[in-house]
Amino acid sequence: MTSTGSNPFFHKYDTPHGTVPFGSFTLRHIEEAMMEGMQREKEQMERICSNTAEPTFDNTIIYDDEKEDGYYDLLDRASTVFFNILSADTDDEWDALANKMSPLLTQHSNDLRLNPVFFKRVKAVYDAYNGTGETTQRELSPEEKKLLEDTYMGLVRSGALLDEKGQETLRKLTEEAGLLSLQFSQNLLKEKKAYKLLITDERQLDGLPQTAIDAAAAAAREEAKSRTGVVSGNDNGNAPAEAAKSWLFTLDYPSWQPFMTYSTQRELRREMYMAYNTVCTHDNAENNLAVCSRLINIRREIAQLLGYEDYASYVLERRMADSPQKVYDLLDRLIESYKPAAIEEGKALEAMAKRMEGDGFEMQPWDKAFYAHKLKLAEYDIDAEMLRPYLQLENVVKGVFGLATTLYGITFRENKDIPVYHPDVKAYEVMDADGSFLAVLYADFFPRKGKRGGAWMTEYQSQYIRKSGENVRPHVSIVTNFTKPTDDKPALLTLGEVETLLHEFGHALHGMFANTRFASLSGTNVLWDFVELPSQFMENYAVEADFLRTFAVHHETGECIPDHLIERIVKARNFNVAMSCLRQVSFGLLDMAYYTQKREFAEDIMTFEKEAWAPAVTDRQLAETCMTVQFSHIISGGYAAGYYSYKWAEVLDADAFAVFRREGIFNRETAQRFRDCILSKGGTEHPMTLFVRFKGSEPSIDALMERNGITRK
Repeated sequence: MTSTGSNPFFHKYDTPHGTVPFGSFTLRHIEEAMMEGMQREKEQMERICSNTAEPTFDNTIIYDDEKEDGYYDLLDRASTVFFNILSADTDDEWDALANKMSPLLTQHSNDLRLNPVFFKRVKAVYDAYNGTGETTQRELSPEEKKLLEDTYMGLVRSGALLDEKGQETLRKLTEEAGLLSLQFSQNLLKEKKAYKLLITDERQLDGLPQTAIDAAAAAAREEAKSRTGVVSGNDNGNAPAEAAKSWLFTLDYPSWQPFMTYSTQRELRREMYMAYNTVCTHDNAENNLAVCSRLINIRREIAQLLGYEDYASYVLERRMADSPQKVYDLLDRLIESYKPAAIEEGKALEAMAKRMEGDGFEMQPWDKAFYAHKLKLAEYDIDAEMLRPYLQLENVVKGVFGLATTLYGITFRENKDIPVYHPDVKAYEVMDADGSFLAVLYADFFPRKGKRGGAWMTEYQSQYIRKSGENVRPHVSIVTNFTKPTDDKPALLTLGEVETLLHEFGHALHGMFANTRFASLSGTNVLWDFVELPSQFMENYAVEADFLRTFAVHHETGECIPDHLIERIVKARNFNVAMSCLRQVSFGLLDMAYYTQKREFAEDIMTFEKEAWAPAVTDRQLAETCMTVQFSHIISGGYAAGYYSYKWAEVLDADAFAVFRREGIFNRETAQRFRDCILSKGGTEHPMTLFVRFKGSEPSIDALMERNGITRK
């Protein structure tokens, strides 16, 4: 396939900072670029393998075609755009192309990784630097040594040492896994977006805050418009009757969560809870139970084909926690330390419910958020809705940007000339403290039909340094599902949403500060149980009074958030902290239970799930609910045998923030050390080496226990 003049992927982007020219390409352009990109990589592999010269680091490991200043990896360029939009703004056409391209891309990746001639050359280079004798090859830098090790081990772990039959089996398994992962994600998105609770009786809104009611009314109008083309009930009486006075609630978190927390309509809470927690379990095309079982077995089969006992052993070989036992040691210790407190928190919740409803009241799962809110209000006189007026999204963003300026000297400026993929998206130029260009940051905050749930950070361009010495700067994106603005109110966040923004912004800083030679080692390309350190570290600022005062002003009066509210926020930071910890631990236990399987997994997932996480569960479980079928992190994402990483990194982040607390939470020198030792280094060195360089010693769980107010066991 040859390049075409009309396809922008084949040319240098004529956009600010070479950003993706959204709006100037079609799906056909993307498909064409991915197909041509695969062909170019095959030709490059042929050139490497046909080289008769002695294999070296330069002609084998980092061989490329940098013949011009505008060099780029065509396949990476096109596929990055495609899969990022597939998560953030997909539709049926994008899904269809994903189904078509997924097996082709997996096959292509296998062709490269399982090329015996290429592996022979890589092994020769690896052996030259890791053998007992002297080598005639040039001395490598530490980063080059890391890339060589990663390249060699990556090929070995991808089946390069298998015989022909084993490799053929591996190909089939990986291709099947790719398709099933895509099916899992598509099923989940379709099923979640399909549910709608339409309320037409205003009495059923009892207890809901006005922000939730306004958002539901706006959602009902949008739904009516999508079906009829009529904008609202104010259009001269032409709107459908149900749009004139109706409220629509969905399973999108900004809609579902306040309903579960505030609605006094217990039966509707039950309906919403069951809809959310039984998604993809129904007898329809979106059922994910068989998909999950097969993916669990495929991963076990791959691991055992490669010589490992189970998939967890395979994954953890390349993690800070290098064995299943170390993961279980962490999870068990957390259970031991936090479970007594979680039980007491549960008793307090039950007591609150009985005080309100009578001694005969039996609390159900759909009651938990409702009475937790009542208890928190009673104990701390604090409520998420009290804070919303002070947490206008635009001001929160300014506050988060301002925090980065205070810590690192970097600044942000919106650039409306940078193309974006949806009107909701904003693009910012990020400048370093010395005034030089640092990165592009995209921000995509609100839910929509074609956007998966949750929040994440991704990149459209990774940082790396070209042979010419040019430091190619990253284009980073943060994507969330925050509360949307309404006709008469701006987007007003909860404190939890502020924490989410800080979390994803921490990942973004990790990407934006990247300063490594190779893209595969830059930014967030680190061991998986280290990647959450920068993100969770930033969450600490959400309850810091001096940070809140920099941006938290009432969206109507301009009044700064009162000291008494800040004091309540700080006092309430550990409300139900033990139950929250055990919830994360329970997910880690479930993950490990699936991926330490040594024989074919043939259990009933809904039963197995509840048995697997039982040691960390203190409340009632319903037989018909299921987390696994929507647990993207461990089924279709990158956290299979790695969900423990959140708690592992929490130990690191608490310890790191303790350093800031000692030296000053806005201390510029401490922040610069954090940037130099951790944020800019990517995966160029082992994470423990980087952490010790920053802190001066290895991490301890003490700081986390102290932060959570838990007595150490």
